[in-house]
Amino acid sequence: MNKAIMTVYKCVKITLFVFGCILSAQAQSNFSSKVIGVGVVVADIDRSLDFYVKGIGMVKTGNFTINEDFGKRSGLTNGVAVAVTILKLENSPEATDWKLMSFGNKAAHPKPKKIQDDTGMQYITIQVKALQPIIDRLTQMKVPFLGSTPTPLNDKAHFVFVQDPDGNFIELIGPLQ
Repeated sequence: MNKAIMTVYKCVKITLFVFGCILSAQAQSNFSSKVIGVGVVVADIDRSLDFYVKGIGMVKTGNFTINEDFGKRSGLTNGVAVAVTILKLENSPEATDWKLMSFGNKAAHPKPKKIQDDTGMQYITIQVKALQPIIDRLTQMKVPFLGSTPTPLNDKAHFVFVQDPDGNFIELIGPLQ
């Protein structure tokens, strides 16, 4: 009896493992990369670079230009060239591209005060090893913190909420030290 139960248990375990592998393979089959690149149009590229590099701690990893012809043919712009600066949390191929670009225009809509004030992508989450150095840098840069911050999530992690110069919300999660 015990041997029969063990045999069934092993068969179920193997079946679940194979089924899980198949589902995992199917979920990844349409994508050539597990990274999503995010393009962010900003009003002032220098101010935004200061915020993300000096405040948050991202690193510049590259840049490129979308020329007038490609901008128009691709549908990205109406024929306006734009320089794009690529930032990442770390300089590795597995890190998400945070692509900043500016057309020199301020937003046509008011800066949101809360995430429910607009539709579309409203915030990003960055997991950090230590919040305090980022809190110190953002405080020195006079970046306002939203809510009661840092907000404890559990015994180890805290939550900090800020906005970049254009109003994009950034949540930072991690231990204080």
